[in-house]
Amino acid sequence: MPGRRGLSFRSGPVADPVTWRAVAGLLEDVFEIDVTVLDQFGGPDPTGVSFAWFDAAGTCIANISAFDLPLVMDGAVVHAAGLQSGAVRPSHRGSGLYRDVMEAALAHCDAEGFEAVVLLTDTPELYGRYGFEPLAQHRFAGAAPTGGRALPVRRLEAGRKADAALLRRLLDGRRPISDRFAPLRQTEMFLFNALLMPDLRLDLMDEDTVIAWQAGQDGGFELLDIVGGEIPDLADILASLRIAPARVLVHFAPDRLAWEGKAVAGTGDMVLMLRTKRGLRPAKPFALPPMAEF
Repeated sequence: MPGRRGLSFRSGPVADPVTWRAVAGLLEDVFEIDVTVLDQFGGPDPTGVSFAWFDAAGTCIANISAFDLPLVMDGAVVHAAGLQSGAVRPSHRGSGLYRDVMEAALAHCDAEGFEAVVLLTDTPELYGRYGFEPLAQHRFAGAAPTGGRALPVRRLEAGRKADAALLRRLLDGRRPISDRFAPLRQTEMFLFNALLMPDLRLDLMDEDTVIAWQAGQDGGFELLDIVGGEIPDLADILASLRIAPARVLVHFAPDRLAWEGKAVAGTGDMVLMLRTKRGLRPAKPFALPPMAEF
């Protein structure tokens, strides 16, 4: 990495306490997001690697972090990495620092043999130069199924210590939510997002499956994610929650729910970008579950 006057480049584990505090400070200052809430769950993703510029005072000026994000895509396991925590302080923008950290992170991903690299962004035009292409995401809408089998349910709170421990155990052993496109693991981001979503409901179904959902508009039901060793039918989920919604909106491909919904393009402001050397792309409509967003 070429030197820059008054700055030093560092690369290392995000979980290193000094690096973690520095990157967290950058994200707090630039985006007003406090990622240190992850400390109550054991800290950041242990696979994360930071690529960052620091000033003489030890302040993180620019960063991007890479982490292991193994995926299921069209039924096959893909050795993939994700990029997150990309930021540059306003005082240092326009001088190529972000290009430096991106190129370092992608060189790392190539050296580690990742088959694909993915990121979420609201500025997709910035990433074409690095070989990324946008992937169209969908939600799935339709009538609510009936006739399901009701199982015992109890409410969980991600901020409660015992519930967080249970969530982590189930997340670490979860079955992928879809064969079309789904993370094999993303424990830390699920827990982080659970704390940030005020309308989220987490219900433990039959003591071994967590249903992440929220009430939709006009009496609707929105299914955000499912965490467990098996994926229950949508009809059983609704029966267990004892609700009969007018409509259902599922935020991931519903191929394991015994239910068919109509694919609706678009899932919000964030665009999922993919960089791959061998043309990997999901063949059917899909979406990254909101609880796995990074």
